Amino acid sequence: MSDRIVVTGGAGYIGSHVCVELLSRGASLLVIDNFANSHPEAVTRIQEIANADVVLLERDMADPAHKTDIVKAVKDFRPDGGIHLAGLKAVGESVAEPARYYSVNIGSALTLIEALEAANARTIVFSSSATVYGEDNANPVDEAGATAPTNPYGRTKYFIEDMIKDIARSDDKWRAVNLRYFNPVGAHPSGKIGEDPNGLPNNLFPFIAQVAVGRREKLSVFGNDYPTSDGTGIRDYIHVSDLARGHAAALSYLHQQETGCAIDVNLGTGVGYSVLEAVAAFKRASNRDIPYEIVPRRDGDIAEIYANASLAQKLFNWRAEKSLKEMCADHWRWQSQNPDGYTD
Repeated sequence: MSDRIVVTGGAGYIGSHVCVELLSRGASLLVIDNFANSHPEAVTRIQEIANADVVLLERDMADPAHKTDIVKAVKDFRPDGGIHLAGLKAVGESVAEPARYYSVNIGSALTLIEALEAANARTIVFSSSATVYGEDNANPVDEAGATAPTNPYGRTKYFIEDMIKDIARSDDKWRAVNLRYFNPVGAHPSGKIGEDPNGLPNNLFPFIAQVAVGRREKLSVFGNDYPTSDGTGIRDYIHVSDLARGHAAALSYLHQQETGCAIDVNLGTGVGYSVLEAVAAFKRASNRDIPYEIVPRRDGDIAEIYANASLAQKLFNWRAEKSLKEMCADHWRWQSQNPDGYTD
């Protein structure tokens, strides 16, 4: 891969692993990040792992005052396309601050689209989410499943998907894939990059890992009265390295298309695990106790969802490879080597 790719949010959890994957395939990268929920040290470690440099632009994709700089930088970089990962991502926070989520997530996507248009690089892979699906779909959920997001975070992802499709319909030079992630977990096998959320983690695995390493006293399990095997929510956990391979595969697919397109594609394992099953697996991987307490359900959460990812295999020749055991082992390696996350 000799592509030149813009990666927004490239210093974040998923973005850092996507950057390592692309660099390992010979791509050149322009990383744009405002470090609101990431750390500059991640960029240094990306370059160490891949033994390659990236071009870094510290700007806020959603800030109108930064748009001119971003459009110029992208145009000067002469990209072949972009991967859009920048944005806010916490379900509970989106319920409390919906206006902020709509402004930041939709605004940042529009800025990248404008920049790619100006650079004549109308290829985009968008970081979407399984939260675009509703509660009433049968599992495993495929891309034809009913879309009815239950929270503002999911609705921002759904609106951006539709926005990208509208743009592709208006101009057949656009080629786009909306990647509907299920639940990314794990870390790079080196232990050098991983998930380092600001404040109290919103996602399960970093919360478990911080309890295991001693940063948190106990895990909060949000609800044990769901209609599932043990009463806790069931999710499809996918290793972040598998997810990163999915982005590279999506880009390769788009570069092979002779006409415009905009498609939705699930990335998941097709297997669901409950919260308590994930806790037990992490306990085995870390050989640490994981005390937890049951607390009320969170607004916007659903009982169970896992993926039908057969379309990704058909179109991209991609499938998830890593097991829950590997996810836990790699996540623990990152957390145990970096108990306080990234440092300056």
